[in-house]
Amino acid sequence: MLALQAWPASAAFSSEEIATFENEPPQIRALLERAVTYERSRNAREADWQAANLYCEASRLGSPEAEYRLGMLYAFGKGVPKNRALAASLFSLASSQGHYEAQKMLETIDYSTTDLPPCVIEAVAPEKALAEIDLHIDNLPENKRWVVDLVGTLSDWYGIDPKLVLSIIRVESNFKTGALSHKSAQGLMQLIPATAERFNVKNAFDATQNIKGGIAYIRWLLSYFRGDVSLAVAAYNAGEGAVNRHKGIPPYQETRQYVRKVMALYGQTSHPYDDSLASPSPLVGRNFK
Repeated sequence: MLALQAWPASAAFSSEEIATFENEPPQIRALLERAVTYERSRNAREADWQAANLYCEASRLGSPEAEYRLGMLYAFGKGVPKNRALAASLFSLASSQGHYEAQKMLETIDYSTTDLPPCVIEAVAPEKALAEIDLHIDNLPENKRWVVDLVGTLSDWYGIDPKLVLSIIRVESNFKTGALSHKSAQGLMQLIPATAERFNVKNAFDATQNIKGGIAYIRWLLSYFRGDVSLAVAAYNAGEGAVNRHKGIPPYQETRQYVRKVMALYGQTSHPYDDSLASPSPLVGRNFK
């Protein structure tokens, strides 16, 4: 997991939050501040889960603020599986200790159980929310599920998260091995002839060759953009030259929609990379998107 930088309270928290945190014991305050910092980071799905983990710990120490904030994560399925019943139970617990916002939330959500998340009762990690791509995989017809297994094997060889590869396949071809675009992009990962040649793909309609070529390209792009998934995905669609020229995601409607779709499926903004594969893009370290 990539480390997330802790922010100074004056930069990260509102005056209301600072006042709330100052009323907490030092141990709980530190947990709440770290959790909020995670929630406001760019690596949303993983960071929200890390925040939930910290809110669980603070809840076990009796913090109604942590119970309320953990309830909000469960209510909206951020980092943890969406569960309105557990959210209402957490709001009820915080409300019983005088937490005003929790009381207000109970007016909008049905309270149907006294059950609490296991992580509030004992020191265990909360369950992680499924990525959108997981939901699509679960609903794949049997005649396409072999693609998931093949991607898992090939992604492991290259050290790439298979969920990123599957997210790209979902948007590119919807798991159709014979897909062909009007720009002559071919196969599952829609390799154009130049990209196929660049990564030694002889038959782009052969699933194994196609996936290997696509993974090799995304692996190179992740190295070039130093793990920035959105830039790598934009370059997969429009080319790394276009991303560099426009100092970020190009202003092409197709590319911007493509990036939104893949990022929504994958849910992660950064990915480990091998810096030996490519010198960094001139955009690395600059705040362009």
